[in-house]
Amino acid sequence: MAIQTITINQAFDAPVKKVFSTLSDHEKFGKICGIDMERVVDGGAHLNGLGSIREIKIGVLPSFQETIIKFIENERIEYKITKGGPIKNHLGILVFSEFKGKTQLKYTIELESKIPLTTGLIKAVLGFGIKNGLKRYARSLK
Repeated sequence: MAIQTITINQAFDAPVKKVFSTLSDHEKFGKICGIDMERVVDGGAHLNGLGSIREIKIGVLPSFQETIIKFIENERIEYKITKGGPIKNHLGILVFSEFKGKTQLKYTIELESKIPLTTGLIKAVLGFGIKNGLKRYARSLK
């Protein structure tokens, strides 16, 4: 199965600094998306920044870890799965920009399942959960 892509565009009625601060915090981001997420390794200059590792637990599935591989404060976060999980070839990219005091987020996730014929299902479930979580967070800022 080929790599599939999820693209989410979400606007927030708040400055980039506030939105970035919230979404770059692993535990807060997990709560927003309804995912059990915990930082297990601190990053360098920023606790949740470059080199930090977060562990994710979803239901009865085995936990897996994501590592922050690029972190530009108030601009960009990139992460990939580095241990466990049902997904391979995974890359998440969050790009933040500001227009007239509001934040624009472009969130792209590339993924491929380790289990044949399940990439589409994982894409649908993951995309739905993250999209809805970000919409709820955006509404909470109004």
